[in-house]
Amino acid sequence: MTNQHHANTSSDRARRSRLALANPPPGTRLARIREHLESLGAPDFRYRQFVSALRRAEAETFDTVRELPAEVRAELTEKFGPRLLPIVPVARQSEDQVEKVVFESDPGTRFETVLSRYRAGWTSLCVSSQAGCGLGCTFCATAAVGLARNLTADEIYAQVMHPHWRLPNRSLPESVAFMGMGEALANPHVFDALCLLSGTGYGELSQRRITVSTVGFAPNLSRLTKEYPQVTITLSVHSPFADERAQLIPLEKRFPLTDNLAILDEHAGTARRKIYLAYLLIAGVNDTEEHLHQLARLGFVLSRDQGVRCLFR
Repeated sequence: MTNQHHANTSSDRARRSRLALANPPPGTRLARIREHLESLGAPDFRYRQFVSALRRAEAETFDTVRELPAEVRAELTEKFGPRLLPIVPVARQSEDQVEKVVFESDPGTRFETVLSRYRAGWTSLCVSSQAGCGLGCTFCATAAVGLARNLTADEIYAQVMHPHWRLPNRSLPESVAFMGMGEALANPHVFDALCLLSGTGYGELSQRRITVSTVGFAPNLSRLTKEYPQVTITLSVHSPFADERAQLIPLEKRFPLTDNLAILDEHAGTARRKIYLAYLLIAGVNDTEEHLHQLARLGFVLSRDQGVRCLFR
């Protein structure tokens, strides 16, 4: 073998490696599409063409993915329905810098997604992780709805990738925050969604451009810090006093604030990431000087290594 031939072979191998996509999480719609393409005998690059189409603003249906042969497009449409993504916008409200869209998945399952456009020129998308919420936080409007169901990883991913946000002449959002409907860490599908959103060829978002907000679902908070250590974490506090916090956030009785702070304290030291504490000011409830002093002490616990920031609303 000549040196030139060896160099060309190595170059081709590197090119194929760059084009290769990781397998989507098992059980997701994307995984089923890949498996169906394989069952049709389609070469691997057909799946890459499909995923590439998800990132294009003009591609909404399988039939618009013209790189795929007509018979493959017809097979995918018959198996999965006409749309590339499993959600469709059904309502919209818009102001100068904020746009809220209500998406619908299977009939009756609706959830909200909000795009913010900042004057500095960048955009952030607030996604829902559940249709409704079952945690019963007294300050939250979504809690009054109750929990319909967890959203799938595909439905969360689709909120970010939906072509609605990119028309006309828009790009994908620069950052994503799990601050919409639902408690993100109560939904195990969120981890598969994070895999897709940060995966090469899929969402391609840096973990540091993803924020997960939680009221303190400790087991999955610990899992998050280990599996996605660079994701930004915001913990909702709303009261530094356990009894009062339990009235605002019933989950406090299962997973106390102290347990969640211990997880984040370790995370701040190992990942060298700032932790954000969110605090909703409620007049006459949690806005005294005593609350402020105790909150400062909580922040000090987390500030020893990397730091903590408090967000007051």
